[in-house]
Amino acid sequence: MTSVSDNCQTSVCCGNARFDGLDKRYMRVLWIVIAINALMFAVEMLAGQLAGSHALQADALDFLGDTLTYGISLAVIGKSLSIRSTAALFKGLSLSLMGLWVLGSTVYQVLILCLPNAEVMGVIGFLALAANLASALLLLPYKDGDANVRSVWLCSRNDAIGNVMVMLAAVAVWASSSAWPDLIVAAMMASIFLSSAFHILRQAWQERGESISTKEV
Repeated sequence: MTSVSDNCQTSVCCGNARFDGLDKRYMRVLWIVIAINALMFAVEMLAGQLAGSHALQADALDFLGDTLTYGISLAVIGKSLSIRSTAALFKGLSLSLMGLWVLGSTVYQVLILCLPNAEVMGVIGFLALAANLASALLLLPYKDGDANVRSVWLCSRNDAIGNVMVMLAAVAVWASSSAWPDLIVAAMMASIFLSSAFHILRQAWQERGESISTKEV
């Protein structure tokens, strides 16, 4: 007979702040989220190129990055704390590079100022928002896990915020006939990426220190 304490080891409903992803339901959810992100990367990248929207293309690359990092999260489930924290460090660094890339390419786009297609931005932004809200809701019960699990939740949450910003940029581009709203949103998204990367790296580094201390003992 399974005890309550045994159930708590795999259920975030028991308030386990260090849930490590071993729940099979979490693994199934992660596969669904990976499929959603991979599909939206293809859709949004194509739409971003057609619309000439830098914000859409940056968001599409974010979908790709999430697909890869979610795959890493799935691969390290059940592994040691040292391996999981190392994976989280890698994802935090990847998120940092993504934020720096978006920031740098936005600065470059300022020199060009090509007017994006506001209608395409709005429609695809709404579609991307729906996809990310679905992912975030699926992952919501697992948001308070270890650094590896938490990074997955943060990625989906950031994407949903970014999609709302893209839609607002689309309205602003349409109203002002200017490329500046698109570029401003891209820069704001970069700051969100960098902020989340900092939190992931900090928690992953702490957990890595814990794993080293445990080995020494």
